[in-house]
Amino acid sequence: MSGVVDLAAVKAAQEAKAKAEQARAQAARQGGPAAVSPADLVIDVDEAGFERDVLQRSTEVPVVLDFWAEWCQPCKQLSPVLERLAVEYNGRFVLAKIDVDANQLLMQQFGIQGIPAVFAVVAGQALPLFQGAAPEQQIRATLDQLVQVAEQRFGLTGLTVDPDARPGGGEAAAARAAGPYDGPLSAAAQALDAGDLGGAIQAYKNVLAEDPGNAEAKLGLAQAELLQRVRDLDPQRVRREAAEKPDDVQAQIAAADLDLVGGHVEDAFGRLIETVGRTRGEDRDAARVRLLELFEVVGGDDPRVTAARRALARALF
Repeated sequence: MSGVVDLAAVKAAQEAKAKAEQARAQAARQGGPAAVSPADLVIDVDEAGFERDVLQRSTEVPVVLDFWAEWCQPCKQLSPVLERLAVEYNGRFVLAKIDVDANQLLMQQFGIQGIPAVFAVVAGQALPLFQGAAPEQQIRATLDQLVQVAEQRFGLTGLTVDPDARPGGGEAAAARAAGPYDGPLSAAAQALDAGDLGGAIQAYKNVLAEDPGNAEAKLGLAQAELLQRVRDLDPQRVRREAAEKPDDVQAQIAAADLDLVGGHVEDAFGRLIETVGRTRGEDRDAARVRLLELFEVVGGDDPRVTAARRALARALF
């Protein structure tokens, strides 16, 4: 995953600030902006509504863009965290979720190569934040920097949130941010959303001890273990070593983990399949086992997994 972008390097800051001040002056003449419901802090955006819901809204409050897709497993880890933080930050930013499969033009305009990808728009200016399922601590640091820059350089202090405002009195956003925490997977899901990867791993293992065939627990465990593996990696060092040492199996395994977390599914699979094809013995088995683990993360019904399984069989036999 990429590192946090330095938001101090905002281009055209004065022009953008002028736009924000103009919008606030207009709102003041109209009696000030109305309070919003917590449900309005997390919205779905498409190409048709992008100018209204993102560009115009960004003159009042920073808008964080979450580019995601239904098939993207890291997206399913990141999105609930962003949704919960949008409610927690109480109007300091709005989260706009963009399905890349339904909005290819927006994906192209932002130059997105892999998902999840997170951007911000402040006073009409687009700012890249990070790519991949970043740890919550990193996400919070990025958001703190974002709202600070938005206030200091653009004068955006956020929206007034009223739990009693329509629609939904805050219940819709709260329920959406909280996520499905019912049943035996509750502890695991809450730990994962809180960034407690060790706790999530143990909780998923507890579920599997009672129900070895639980598909959701298997998927959650694979995802949590992947995130734990990459949490302390230095992406630049890992990728440099993988490029310089193509026969170093551990370097290729670490790079494949980073590929997958960054949304580059085919790259991760292809890297390990190539490693399987040119190694033997324990090295080959290590690459094969990691590849099977990554299949679990993506999901067995994903067509890319099906294709990679066939390629793996050819590499093995």
